[in-house]
Amino acid sequence: MSAAFLAACGGSFSGSGNNSSKTITIWAWDDNFNVKAANEAKALYLKNNPGVTVNVVSMAQADIVQKLNTALSSGAYNGLPNIVLIEDYRIQGYLASYPGQLKDLSSIVNKANFSPYKVNVMSQENKLYGVPFDSGVTALFYRTDYIQAAGYTQADMQNLTWDKYIEIGKAVKAKTGKSMLTLDPTDLGQIRMMMQSAGSWYVKPDGKTVDISGNTVLKESILTYKKIVDAGISTQVSGWNPFVSAFQSGNVASVPTGCWIALTVASAKDQSGKWAVAALPRLGNVPNSVNASNLGGAGWYVLDKVGDSALAADFLAKTFASDTALINNLATDINLVSTMTAAGSLSNYQKSEAFFGGQKIMQDFSVWMGKIPPVNYGLFTYAIESTMTSAVQSIVHGANIDVALKNEQTQAVAATAQ
Repeated sequence: MSAAFLAACGGSFSGSGNNSSKTITIWAWDDNFNVKAANEAKALYLKNNPGVTVNVVSMAQADIVQKLNTALSSGAYNGLPNIVLIEDYRIQGYLASYPGQLKDLSSIVNKANFSPYKVNVMSQENKLYGVPFDSGVTALFYRTDYIQAAGYTQADMQNLTWDKYIEIGKAVKAKTGKSMLTLDPTDLGQIRMMMQSAGSWYVKPDGKTVDISGNTVLKESILTYKKIVDAGISTQVSGWNPFVSAFQSGNVASVPTGCWIALTVASAKDQSGKWAVAALPRLGNVPNSVNASNLGGAGWYVLDKVGDSALAADFLAKTFASDTALINNLATDINLVSTMTAAGSLSNYQKSEAFFGGQKIMQDFSVWMGKIPPVNYGLFTYAIESTMTSAVQSIVHGANIDVALKNEQTQAVAATAQ
């Protein structure tokens, strides 16, 4: 931990008032990732704060969302945690719907130490309400043997546009019979990645104004998605298991998605040495689209009215907000791609991965993470996508895109009316 961080955080915590129970409860989902990270942070914190009790509770994300909404809307705080993990796509909705419920953490987080795209997600009116955690930086995982069989090299996989990717995919299909990727008609992750690569979203930068009809980046993203389908280089899947099975069984040549898929790809031990990772393709017809985007990610937040909020903030200040040793360990323990800008220089980010041909994929993820365009995900990502999926599929099957997006604009405005 740097001297600057230590100075900012101070010594061990001395309590948050006479009513302090010196107990922190943390809610998070995913035992192998977020919950494991919280427990490692707990062990670290208790070494220097032995009088504190930290309870880490594992809960499904849907249950966390439901319990938070119910409690915060009624002002009933009994049973709520002090610290909660909230997905990036949802946080602006909480900040808008429940003002004053999340603690301003601007004083414990140095914004300059985290990627701008991540800081942007959890900020409101220049105040930072969360501690940035994992990045969902995107990447193109691909089979080097299939690419080579199609007449291309690893150098050809760098700085790709989606049109070049489709061209390579056609050659892969012709030479190997393998599809280039999977697509799930009910999942708009592909569209999200394309949009954010150009700094665009379903809403305008204010996070509230629906921006679908006339959104040139969204239109180009959907048209590119349609090109992929029309090129015959995709295999349609539905759900997580068929998605994973497609690449683990060797039936697709690439997986364009968040960095979090790396461990799942590498669990197919018989394919070791046959995979590499490149930056995500960009939209060639959109000048400001870059070879970097995001899919997923979350941050740590303090519920200000639950009690012991100062103690909870102290916990985050001395762990996820500052401790590079913790971040370095988590890179190995859970494959964390941190949004801390110093992460790329940490020792565990420098390791070569034999499965990926000796590539230092964690370092590459960190470099690409720093290039992700900031986007305000706004309040309505999931509400809009509840109808957007059918609009995208209608366009894929031949509907006029301008008419379809105009109709979707109307539906989205109605669905997000407050």
